[in-house]
Amino acid sequence: MKNLVIILLAIFAIISYESCSRAQANVQTLYTSDCGQTWKLIKAGDAIPKALTACEYSVTIPDYPMQGESRFKASFKDRVLADIEISYDYVITDGKAFISEAKYLGKAGSDAQDESNASKAYETAENSVIDKRIKEVARTLLPAEDIVDFSQSDFEESLLKEVNILLEKRGVKLNFLSFVPQPSEQTAQAIDVATAYKIYESKNLQDVGKAVMSQRAGATKIEVKTTTTTPTSDN
Repeated sequence: MKNLVIILLAIFAIISYESCSRAQANVQTLYTSDCGQTWKLIKAGDAIPKALTACEYSVTIPDYPMQGESRFKASFKDRVLADIEISYDYVITDGKAFISEAKYLGKAGSDAQDESNASKAYETAENSVIDKRIKEVARTLLPAEDIVDFSQSDFEESLLKEVNILLEKRGVKLNFLSFVPQPSEQTAQAIDVATAYKIYESKNLQDVGKAVMSQRAGATKIEVKTTTTTPTSDN
């Protein structure tokens, strides 16, 4: 009888072990028992508590670098508008801080492997948390930047620093970002003219520069379009 009890207990332990879910190494697994009011980080390899009520569930957050993009319009000095393209690499450094920022994520009553809690389900939320701060900082810094003398590398450094200050308490960090302004064709031409004139000015050739730019401004822009036709065979 004693041996039978031992065998049954061993079988029960094996079944319990195999049926339990365990936290993976490439994600941050968070568990809540009060509908997301508080969260507990489950270490990789540890068992994830089984959900017994609708307010108990686990969510997984990526624990590796990811990429994001942002596009918006912004004004430089003197209200010069440009389209902005930003790409960045980021990591979630604190899962509990991040999930507190994005409380609408996750699904009550689901487990960590549920599709609604998969890493891909967080990409939109992560990007929105980051994009909001990037736009906020960029639109604060850009009005002081002359687009003619704009230094992309210097601005990227300042932007990265300021955005990371805002993201730190939200459990996110940008590893790097690329900031590329796309001015309109007319603005781009004005930038070329201003830059060229500075070169003439540095060589004390202002009059020559004015003449060259005047001729360039009056030049006709020619566009060549070609069309191709498919030969038809005679019947």
